[in-house]
Amino acid sequence: MKNKCELCPRHCGVDRSMYRGYCGMPNRIKLALVQLHHWEEPIISGTNGSGTIFFSGCNLRCCYCQNWDVSNGNIGWEISVQRLAEIFQELETQGAHNINLVTPSHYVHLIRQALDLYRPSIPIIYNTSGYDSVDTLKTLEGYVDIYLTDYKYADSQLAKEYSQAEDYPTVVVKAIQEMVRQQPHNIVENGLMKKGVMIRHLILPNHSSDSVHVLENIHQYFPNVYISLMSQYTPCYQAAMHPAINRPIKKLEYTRVVQRFLRLGFQHGFMQELSSSTTDFIPIFNGKGVLKS
Repeated sequence: MKNKCELCPRHCGVDRSMYRGYCGMPNRIKLALVQLHHWEEPIISGTNGSGTIFFSGCNLRCCYCQNWDVSNGNIGWEISVQRLAEIFQELETQGAHNINLVTPSHYVHLIRQALDLYRPSIPIIYNTSGYDSVDTLKTLEGYVDIYLTDYKYADSQLAKEYSQAEDYPTVVVKAIQEMVRQQPHNIVENGLMKKGVMIRHLILPNHSSDSVHVLENIHQYFPNVYISLMSQYTPCYQAAMHPAINRPIKKLEYTRVVQRFLRLGFQHGFMQELSSSTTDFIPIFNGKGVLKS
């Protein structure tokens, strides 16, 4: 990374060796939690769990973020590139099916350095909001096996209101195009994803029409990817300041989106139960696994 950070679409140009970027982070790795995670999609978590690494900071400002204390707060412990490489090895030794890099966009240059020090024999997952720079994604070619990306909004006004990223709908399509270029084939062996792209979409209350639009865009541009349709939305962080999303989604809203999903004829996909709309599955960000014991 140059002195002026241009890693993400914000292009904030901050010298992160001296100041914090829009993401809220300096030019040092900061983690909130490392664990074997059993609540991802079945082909990601498997039986042993996904080796999940939660990075602190984020280049979005989602007002409903469930992990707001990590993404927009100050929770996290600084580590070296060498320590991150050790964490890769530790998770692999624990039997993780993959290395799952959560919210990694603003650390890409440091993650590459860690993978150059130690490359696990299990797949590397880039688990992202989808608000990614194509140029930065290109530097990950050969490093990432699975792209696990959100596709949050088709409507730029929703993206502006809820995530302070009016250009999100345009950015995410270009980003996923690059992800698919790098990993055009979905490879699943023994019930576990080894390579490919999976797109997650979280349905928001009062905005099922936008969810339908997202699905139609995915079907048009990326018909062969895996889809994960998520009903787990529950109001968190600053959602109460936005009355339209200050409640869980209703059964009728979810049914409308699911019906469109089925009619579009996606070949590969997952759907959550409405009962997943709870805070019970939010991890406790206590720094477990981050520092060397």
